[in-house]
Amino acid sequence: MKTCLIVVDYQNDFVDGALGFEGAKAIEARIVDHIQRTRQEKGTVVFTLDTHDETYLSTEEGQHLPVEHCLKGTLGHRLTERIEALKTPDDPCFEKPSFPSLELGAYLKEQAFTHIRLVGLVSNICVLSNAVIAKAACPQAKIMIDAVATASFDLSLHEKALDVMEGLHIHIENRG
Repeated sequence: MKTCLIVVDYQNDFVDGALGFEGAKAIEARIVDHIQRTRQEKGTVVFTLDTHDETYLSTEEGQHLPVEHCLKGTLGHRLTERIEALKTPDDPCFEKPSFPSLELGAYLKEQAFTHIRLVGLVSNICVLSNAVIAKAACPQAKIMIDAVATASFDLSLHEKALDVMEGLHIHIENRG
């Protein structure tokens, strides 16, 4: 069994910065547990970082979400302090200018993981889109989402995203 944990965009701007929301803070301990467990089981921990620059507001995303966030080189771009402390120099980290990462997909396909779990933010945007990338890259892998280790600023969209992922044969764990 070759396992991978993908920590999606657990960055300061999504937790308590420009786009922060209370539900984001509540999942940090669960993400810490997943990182520690994956390391104990000799799995791979991967991080994604939403990454923008000063031209963000003129991008397609910026036209729909006109809030500067995760600007490279700022505190908001960095992982939260607790998660950053668990990141090692050997952990793959993918900076992405949009919701999903094709580079992440290529990496997953090359590594041929059999089990891939995603945690992080935001469930109905970047978690969903990167789960689809993982499913496309490793169609025979078991793709999992821990419902209590991901969150959205909109609870209704969170539930709908979990429904959509379930419909794509992505396993939703710990769904109340």
